[in-house]
Amino acid sequence: MKFFIDTANLDQIREAQELGVLDGVTTNPSLMAKEGITGKDNIFKHYRKICDIVDGDVSAEVIATDYEGIIREGEELAELHEQIIVKVPMIKDGIKAIKYFSDKGIKTNCTLVFSAGQALLAAKAGATYVSPFIGRLDDISTDGLNLISEIRLIYDNYEFETQILAASVRHTMHVIDCAKLGADVMTGPLSSIEGLLNHPLTDIGLAKFLEDYNKGN
Repeated sequence: MKFFIDTANLDQIREAQELGVLDGVTTNPSLMAKEGITGKDNIFKHYRKICDIVDGDVSAEVIATDYEGIIREGEELAELHEQIIVKVPMIKDGIKAIKYFSDKGIKTNCTLVFSAGQALLAAKAGATYVSPFIGRLDDISTDGLNLISEIRLIYDNYEFETQILAASVRHTMHVIDCAKLGADVMTGPLSSIEGLLNHPLTDIGLAKFLEDYNKGN
């Protein structure tokens, strides 16, 4: 399972990279704005900075919602760095654009996916990644993890190469549950990754080891 961090904060990205388990980064316009990054030139520069930190894929989202605009923005983003994955919304023109990008050898991440049918269309169009938003489904009393299970079954049935990127991951148990269901990737905050480090018995055991060691000194 690949671990992506969902942020535009360079310090958090560096911290995740230094942990040694980071495989990539996902971003969106809201995350950029949260870091005070606005304007096309500044956003593009920030994407390059992220690519300089991490070794894996970096999802960069288009703003346009029309076919021509998605193609234009996507091609500009893809030219920024070889690690850039063009993030395209799950809409009719988005699917058309994903097919275009797939034919051109440009990698894509189909975002804002909330149903198995949408995920099926994205795979048919040749998306590199599909991003079901499990946390947002949980927010409206719908089982986001069930969507991961449905997509996994469909993709395995037809041997689609599209990777399931579990998005809107909110906490550590989301990470564990997505791993159990066979999600290829998870993306979430740094806290959801670091939470995997924690267990009270580890803390108790380490404290006991240190206590016993110090008895002889």
